[in-house]
Amino acid sequence: MEKSIYQKLGDENLQLLVDRFYDLVQENHVLKPLFKGDFDSIRKKQFMFLSQFLGGPQLYTMAFGHPKMRMRHLPHVITNEAKEEWLKCMKGAVSQLDIEDDFKNVIYNCFPNVAQHMVNS
Repeated sequence: MEKSIYQKLGDENLQLLVDRFYDLVQENHVLKPLFKGDFDSIRKKQFMFLSQFLGGPQLYTMAFGHPKMRMRHLPHVITNEAKEEWLKCMKGAVSQLDIEDDFKNVIYNCFPNVAQHMVNS
C-alpha cells in the first residue's frame, strides 16, 4: 500500500511547513489582517487540518468536527489577490523543506484548488 503524503512528510516536516507558512503570512501585508487572534492557536489548528488533508489522522475532525473550510472562511473577505498571496506563502514554506523537489511539487499542488474554493469576494 502506498504511503500518504502525510506519512511521507512526517510530523516534524509538517510542523516546519506550518511554522514557516505562518512566519510568511505574518510578514504579508495582504494576509496578515485576515488572521486575527493567537497565531499559536492558528498554527495548531492548521497542523491538525493539514494532517488529515494530507492523508493522516483525522485530528481536526476529532477536535472541531467536519472541517467545512469554505463555511469557516466565509466571515473573511478572501479575494483573488489574497488567494495568490496565500499560495505564494505556501509555496515559499514548502520550498524551505529539506525534501526532494518532486515531493515539494506534490505537496504544493494539493493547495491551488482548495485556495480557489475559498475565494468569496
